[in-house]
Amino acid sequence: MNLHEYQAKELLKKYNVPVQEGFAVSTPQDAEEAYRQIKTLYGSNFAVVKAQIHAGGRGKGKIVGTEQRGVAVGKNGEQIKEIAQNILGGTLVTIQTGPHGKVVNKVFVAQDVYYEGPNPIKEFYLSILLDRTKKQNVVMYSTEGGMDIEEVAHKSPDKIFKEWVHPAGGLLPFQARKIAFNLGLSGEAFKSCVKFVTNLYNAYIGLDCSMVEINPLFKTSDDKVIAVDCKMNLDDNALMRHPDLSSLRDITEEDPTEVEAGKYNLNFVKLDGNVGCMVNGAGLAMATMDMIKLSGGEPANFLDVGGSANAQTVEAGFRIILKDPKVKAILINIFGGIVRCDRVAQGVIDAYNKLGNISIPIIVRLQGTNAEEAKKLIDESGLKVESAILLSEAAQLVNKAVA
Repeated sequence: MNLHEYQAKELLKKYNVPVQEGFAVSTPQDAEEAYRQIKTLYGSNFAVVKAQIHAGGRGKGKIVGTEQRGVAVGKNGEQIKEIAQNILGGTLVTIQTGPHGKVVNKVFVAQDVYYEGPNPIKEFYLSILLDRTKKQNVVMYSTEGGMDIEEVAHKSPDKIFKEWVHPAGGLLPFQARKIAFNLGLSGEAFKSCVKFVTNLYNAYIGLDCSMVEINPLFKTSDDKVIAVDCKMNLDDNALMRHPDLSSLRDITEEDPTEVEAGKYNLNFVKLDGNVGCMVNGAGLAMATMDMIKLSGGEPANFLDVGGSANAQTVEAGFRIILKDPKVKAILINIFGGIVRCDRVAQGVIDAYNKLGNISIPIIVRLQGTNAEEAKKLIDESGLKVESAILLSEAAQLVNKAVA
């Protein structure tokens, strides 16, 4: 589950991770008031207005039809209000959103941290995520902050450091000191960074994150180390341990069909092909998509109905797949282990009758428990549904449908 910057920062503060303070607002008037509060609380004459969407590259991105960028600095309340007015309700296009962009419903008005002081300011990059190949968490960091880490990796791979952390031992003190040393810090900044990295790792573990990224990790002119930006992903499978965090989900940032699928406990991912898939089991779903490509088609989705396929889930799957105008055929590929094939076949028939006439070809391949009975049900239903038992038969039917 992805979080907005302002949500992630509030969670980090609970773990004593210093952040750039600010207020999330949804109207220009509230943005102006947020500026007044920031000026009073933190003494900032400047403030930053940041669009809140689930995508990076906001500073370089622009609101469609304007020159307004997704991150902008204002020098007074009037400017802050104008910037917020230009951003809110607009569609922000960045390198990560694609050309369709994302609508901005909130902005984060944040304090100025680039103030003058006795020492130079510096920007770093730091993230924590799981390295599945080593089965350990890894802290990835660089002296080149404020840039796309992919660009740094391409142009200056020697400037990216990695510190692996064994899950049983956690981040050890010498590792936190090593990170601060490699970033070139000393004195108070060194101590601040050690404390920052330690607390950030505790937040990563305590919140069951799958990824937390601080870019830039910022050293102020008075040697404080703070998170100016934060991208945080929570592990969906661990939300049962954090019921309070479920409310942070912003479904307006997600694909509507994926949200609808979640209501029926369907695992759905939209793709760009022309053959809709409805399968039980992730492994079989992957094999089915491979088979579709080998047959000359392209999968339009990944849809796993799990082990409890029935008329309701099949109907929901049909409705979701049929919302995609690119779909030219639907392939239902079910292995009857936990669920009987005849039960799924009856679910297909019931769903088809309830939905009415479906204009595109439907191929049903059922194998396993009661597969023969299921094929008979489909063949005798009188519906425009073609059945298959072998995967090769289903492949031929798909090829015919998309030819």
